[in-house]
Amino acid sequence: MSDRPPVSLVLTSRRRLLAAGGALASVVSLAACGRPDAAPETDAPTEDPAVGPPEGSLEWAIEGPWRAGDRARDEWRHPLETLRFFGLQPNMRVVEFWPGSGWYTEILAPYLARGGGKLYAAGFPVGPGSDPAQAALNTAYQSRFSADRRLYGEIEFTSFGPSSGPVAPAGTADLVLFMRTIHAWMAAGIVEKAFADAFAALRPGGVLGVEQHRLSPDADQDPAAANGYVQEAFVQQVAAEAGFAFVAASDVNANERDTKDHPFGVDTLPPISLTARPGEPPDPTFDRARYLAIGESDRMTLRFRKPE
Repeated sequence: MSDRPPVSLVLTSRRRLLAAGGALASVVSLAACGRPDAAPETDAPTEDPAVGPPEGSLEWAIEGPWRAGDRARDEWRHPLETLRFFGLQPNMRVVEFWPGSGWYTEILAPYLARGGGKLYAAGFPVGPGSDPAQAALNTAYQSRFSADRRLYGEIEFTSFGPSSGPVAPAGTADLVLFMRTIHAWMAAGIVEKAFADAFAALRPGGVLGVEQHRLSPDADQDPAAANGYVQEAFVQQVAAEAGFAFVAASDVNANERDTKDHPFGVDTLPPISLTARPGEPPDPTFDRARYLAIGESDRMTLRFRKPE
């Protein structure tokens, strides 16, 4: 199951890339500096092999039977390592932007519910003029995660879009997550608003965690990121312009087999595995084997902090 909207759900407005070449080059230099991969140390409960991870631990949330349909992607998404790198703790107030169908929510919600934390799910924009497909996905998501409050807790459903309000009470969030969504916001012309809204929601010292399909640093950045790939230096630049301080980068979600030159962009790869352009019927003659062999995309994993 994919946790992000397919191409047909991505907003289609376009916006010019605001960064000047010199500023982008300076961020490239920054990105090439030290890249500590170590996550903050946490006191994890000891696991009893006979009964599995202790209830309430992050390992328990990841291995839970309610994730049976999604655990196959753990090989590519590395949820334990990724969330530890971002510094997730059970009592945190967390904001997940555009959670899609809820791949990460399945982990975050039970973990935070057991630990006394709080999850804000900032879904697709709602109201007059909303995309019907996005509205349907919002409805399915909210229905799914409201059906078992004992497991998922009381998720606060908010929204993010061109004219949306706060995603969470200002200055209260400990952690904000952008999980493979920046390219869609570039296409919609709202990427700067996303970083600004995240900055407003976070408390001083709070963390912004980013996972995003990574464009090669020597490739030209499409301002609309039509192929789904984004330069790491661009992400760092937009974050800095919003007021964030870069903390660290990890290659936990890197995939050196990803050549990033696929006929239908990143969606040629699993889990979407397009065989034709969006809106066209699938092509039964398309050679999917070579893209299945690549696996999921090469992704940057970045940690930023709102200054104290």
